[in-house]
Amino acid sequence: MSYGVAAALQAAVFQRLSGWPALMALVGAEVHDALPSGPVPALYVALGPEVVRDRSDQTGHGAEHDFTVSVVTDMAGFAAAKEAAAAVSDALVDAPLTLERGRLIALNFHRAMAARAGGKDRRQITLHFRARVEDD
Repeated sequence: MSYGVAAALQAAVFQRLSGWPALMALVGAEVHDALPSGPVPALYVALGPEVVRDRSDQTGHGAEHDFTVSVVTDMAGFAAAKEAAAAVSDALVDAPLTLERGRLIALNFHRAMAARAGGKDRRQITLHFRARVEDD
Protein backbone atom coordinates (compact mmCIF):
# COMPACT_ATOMS: atom_id res chain seq x y z
CA MET A 1 0.00 0.00 0.00
CA SER A 2 1.05 3.57 -0.48
CA TYR A 3 -0.29 6.67 1.18
CA GLY A 4 2.41 8.62 -0.58
CA VAL A 5 0.10 10.21 -3.16
CA ALA A 6 -2.27 11.74 -0.56
CA ALA A 7 -0.60 15.16 -0.30
CA ALA A 8 -0.17 15.42 -4.07
CA LEU A 9 -3.85 14.55 -4.64
CA GLN A 10 -5.00 17.10 -2.07
CA ALA A 11 -2.81 19.83 -3.60
CA ALA A 12 -4.12 19.09 -7.10
CA VAL A 13 -7.75 19.11 -5.94
CA PHE A 14 -7.22 22.41 -4.11
CA GLN A 15 -5.52 23.97 -7.14
CA ARG A 16 -8.29 22.77 -9.47
CA LEU A 17 -11.06 24.18 -7.27
CA SER A 18 -9.21 27.45 -6.59
CA GLY A 19 -8.82 28.09 -10.30
CA TRP A 20 -12.19 26.86 -11.60
CA PRO A 21 -13.87 29.94 -13.14
CA ALA A 22 -17.49 28.93 -12.40
CA LEU A 23 -16.65 28.28 -8.74
CA MET A 24 -14.57 31.45 -8.44
CA ALA A 25 -17.54 33.46 -9.75
CA LEU A 26 -19.61 32.13 -6.84
CA VAL A 27 -17.20 32.00 -3.90
CA GLY A 28 -14.26 34.13 -5.03
CA ALA A 29 -11.10 33.10 -3.20
CA GLU A 30 -13.06 31.29 -0.48
CA VAL A 31 -11.75 27.79 -1.18
CA HIS A 32 -9.94 26.51 1.90
CA ASP A 33 -7.98 23.57 3.19
CA ALA A 34 -8.36 25.05 6.66
CA LEU A 35 -10.57 28.03 7.40
CA PRO A 36 -8.69 31.24 8.08
CA SER A 37 -8.99 32.83 11.47
CA GLY A 38 -11.47 35.64 11.80
CA PRO A 39 -14.95 36.04 10.38
CA VAL A 40 -16.32 33.05 8.48
CA PRO A 41 -17.27 33.84 4.86
CA ALA A 42 -20.97 33.78 3.96
CA LEU A 43 -20.31 31.11 1.31
CA TYR A 44 -17.18 28.99 1.15
CA VAL A 45 -15.75 25.66 0.06
CA ALA A 46 -13.63 23.51 2.37
CA LEU A 47 -11.66 20.36 1.72
CA GLY A 48 -12.61 17.71 4.21
CA PRO A 49 -11.59 14.34 5.57
CA GLU A 50 -10.54 11.36 3.51
CA VAL A 51 -10.47 7.60 3.87
CA VAL A 52 -7.81 5.72 1.92
CA ARG A 53 -7.83 2.03 1.00
CA ASP A 54 -5.03 -0.02 -0.50
CA ARG A 55 -5.63 -0.92 -4.14
CA SER A 56 -2.16 -2.25 -4.91
CA ASP A 57 -1.88 -5.23 -7.21
CA GLN A 58 0.83 -7.19 -9.01
CA THR A 59 1.51 -4.28 -11.34
CA GLY A 60 2.27 -1.74 -8.58
CA HIS A 61 1.19 0.34 -5.62
CA GLY A 62 -2.15 2.06 -5.68
CA ALA A 63 -4.84 3.48 -3.45
CA GLU A 64 -8.45 4.57 -3.47
CA HIS A 65 -9.09 7.92 -1.79
CA ASP A 66 -12.62 8.73 -0.66
CA PHE A 67 -12.59 12.42 0.21
CA THR A 68 -15.09 15.16 0.88
CA VAL A 69 -15.50 18.74 -0.23
CA SER A 70 -18.04 20.83 1.66
CA VAL A 71 -19.92 23.92 0.57
CA VAL A 72 -21.05 25.93 3.58
CA THR A 73 -23.27 29.00 3.69
CA ASP A 74 -25.27 31.11 6.09
CA MET A 75 -27.37 32.47 3.20
CA ALA A 76 -31.10 31.74 3.22
CA GLY A 77 -32.07 28.49 1.53
CA PHE A 78 -29.91 25.97 -0.28
CA ALA A 79 -29.87 27.61 -3.72
CA ALA A 80 -26.46 29.30 -3.46
CA ALA A 81 -24.88 26.24 -1.85
CA LYS A 82 -26.29 23.95 -4.54
CA GLU A 83 -24.98 26.18 -7.30
CA ALA A 84 -21.51 26.16 -5.73
CA ALA A 85 -21.70 22.38 -5.14
CA ALA A 86 -22.52 21.86 -8.82
CA ALA A 87 -19.45 23.92 -9.76
CA VAL A 88 -17.30 21.80 -7.41
CA SER A 89 -18.61 18.64 -9.04
CA ASP A 90 -18.09 20.02 -12.55
CA ALA A 91 -14.51 20.94 -11.65
CA LEU A 92 -13.58 17.55 -10.22
CA VAL A 93 -15.44 14.77 -12.03
CA ASP A 94 -13.06 13.18 -14.55
CA ALA A 95 -10.65 16.08 -14.05
CA PRO A 96 -7.26 15.57 -15.71
CA LEU A 97 -5.30 16.36 -12.55
CA THR A 98 -1.54 16.27 -12.72
CA LEU A 99 -0.03 15.10 -9.44
CA GLU A 100 3.44 15.94 -8.14
CA ARG A 101 3.74 12.30 -7.12
CA GLY A 102 1.95 9.34 -8.64
CA ARG A 103 -0.78 9.32 -11.23
CA LEU A 104 -4.53 9.84 -11.10
CA ILE A 105 -6.41 6.95 -12.71
CA ALA A 106 -9.99 8.11 -12.08
CA LEU A 107 -11.88 10.78 -10.15
CA ASN A 108 -15.61 10.30 -9.72
CA PHE A 109 -18.52 11.74 -7.77
CA HIS A 110 -19.76 9.21 -5.21
CA ARG A 111 -22.58 10.92 -3.25
CA ALA A 112 -23.67 14.14 -1.53
CA MET A 113 -25.66 15.21 1.49
CA ALA A 114 -27.35 18.57 2.00
CA ALA A 115 -28.31 19.50 5.54
CA ARG A 116 -28.58 22.28 8.07
CA ALA A 117 -25.36 22.50 10.03
CA GLY A 118 -24.56 24.17 13.32
CA GLY A 119 -26.93 27.08 13.76
CA LYS A 120 -30.36 27.15 12.17
CA ASP A 121 -29.19 29.54 9.44
CA ARG A 122 -26.13 27.51 8.33
CA ARG A 123 -26.45 25.06 5.47
CA GLN A 124 -23.86 22.58 4.27
CA ILE A 125 -23.57 20.32 1.26
CA THR A 126 -20.94 17.62 1.65
CA LEU A 127 -19.84 16.07 -1.62
CA HIS A 128 -18.05 12.73 -1.55
CA PHE A 129 -15.58 11.88 -4.30
CA ARG A 130 -13.53 8.79 -5.02
CA ALA A 131 -10.10 9.00 -6.60
CA ARG A 132 -8.07 6.04 -7.75
CA VAL A 133 -4.31 6.66 -7.85
CA GLU A 134 -1.12 4.78 -8.67
CA ASP A 135 2.18 5.46 -6.94
CA ASP A 136 4.99 4.76 -9.37
